[in-house]
Amino acid sequence: MSSTAAMGAPPALEKKPVKFSNLLLGAGLNMFEVTTLGQPLEVVKTTMAANRADGFSGAIGRIWARGGVYGFYQGLIPWAWIEASSKGAVLLFVASEAEFYAKSFGAPNFVAGISGGMVGGLAQAYATMGFCTCMKTVEITKHKVAASGVKAPGTIETFMGIYRQEGIRGINRGVNAVAVRQVTNWGSRFGLSRVAETGIRRVTGKDVGDKLSVMEKITASALGGGLSAWNQPIEVIRVEMQSKTVDPNRPKNLTVAKAFNYIYSNNGVKGLYRGVTPRIGLGVWQTVCMVALGDVAKEAVEKLTGDQVTAKH
Repeated sequence: MSSTAAMGAPPALEKKPVKFSNLLLGAGLNMFEVTTLGQPLEVVKTTMAANRADGFSGAIGRIWARGGVYGFYQGLIPWAWIEASSKGAVLLFVASEAEFYAKSFGAPNFVAGISGGMVGGLAQAYATMGFCTCMKTVEITKHKVAASGVKAPGTIETFMGIYRQEGIRGINRGVNAVAVRQVTNWGSRFGLSRVAETGIRRVTGKDVGDKLSVMEKITASALGGGLSAWNQPIEVIRVEMQSKTVDPNRPKNLTVAKAFNYIYSNNGVKGLYRGVTPRIGLGVWQTVCMVALGDVAKEAVEKLTGDQVTAKH
């Protein structure tokens, strides 16, 4: 044993490899989450944020009138699927790198973890989530012209129409608001979940090294995800910037600041928090999928790839 090891020197910092099995696990769980309750909750949340005079029941009625059951899955294919299958990979790659470099500069594990999550969230927004959330919002908020006897444009036709008129900027509208949301989401989710875990350990008498049960993990993560909805105004701003709802009083070329002022002047503080209830529900459902189904999915991926999954879920 070397003298440094004997003196209790910290272990050498080692960069964790990003495995295909980890990416497959993340993509699989995200795809399941969004295809089940994820997209319906997303549609309700977006509808409430775009139509701020509607309450929860009003949004449900509006969505049902638009397309029945299928109305709740508007924007799922391909945009929600593209986002779900790619955002986990982006987060894992970038967060792993950011966490490694934060630790190399002497940051403790807790700070390095939050930093990794925030940088990963930022990368998610600009790599895939910007145009995916924009197109999902367009799908959900565009007016149905079929009622007037004109055939409604399809998903790809809508995408190409925006691209021809506004270019890359048009299909990435609201990406800065998405970036702010993702950075604050991952930072607060990570931190609040760890605070909740500490509280659960104190109540149950568990030490730091003891494993939490599945229900305890779900409770801690759900609290972290639910409390992270404090940044709902950013989400409402994002929806307003991407929305195709027609309002002649809305300023053109919305920025984050302009959108904030427009929403606040028309709907006050309450308007800035429209859609927060389904968003909390979405956070809880994501947690249930990632934690409760994590072990089952982990075993399935390991059998399929023959590789050990090392990603946390």
